[in-house]
Amino acid sequence: MQSNDARLLLHAVVPTLATGAVAVAVSAVVAGAAGALGAVIGTVLVLLVMGAGLVVLQKTAKNHPQLFQMMGLLLYTVQILFVAVFLIAFKNTTFFDTKAFAFTLLGATLVWIAAQTRGHMKAKILYVEPDSAESKKAETAGSPT
Repeated sequence: MQSNDARLLLHAVVPTLATGAVAVAVSAVVAGAAGALGAVIGTVLVLLVMGAGLVVLQKTAKNHPQLFQMMGLLLYTVQILFVAVFLIAFKNTTFFDTKAFAFTLLGATLVWIAAQTRGHMKAKILYVEPDSAESKKAETAGSPT
């Protein structure tokens, strides 16, 4: 993983963890231990799903840039399906508070997306290789036309 990739991941993880900590505290006060557990599970689910997605997307961009857009669309579909399967599997659970879980899942996901967007906007990532552009100029300047 390149340094800018790790930085983007860190810029998304830290605010999401902070949001999760606030959600755990609020859920513990409002719904007790079951609420706190629901908030923890919601936060962990967002970190795992969104974090794995970002890592897969970064590896795809590095190894197969022509597949980047298609992979992004496929990845978001798989993430939504994975969360939907999790929600269906634990629909009637009493192990944790489902409302605390749902609100934490929603809040942490929105914070992740906002933080990831901000990280991408602030990152100074080159989308053109400077060396290849200079070598192309040298090649075209030296070739007879």
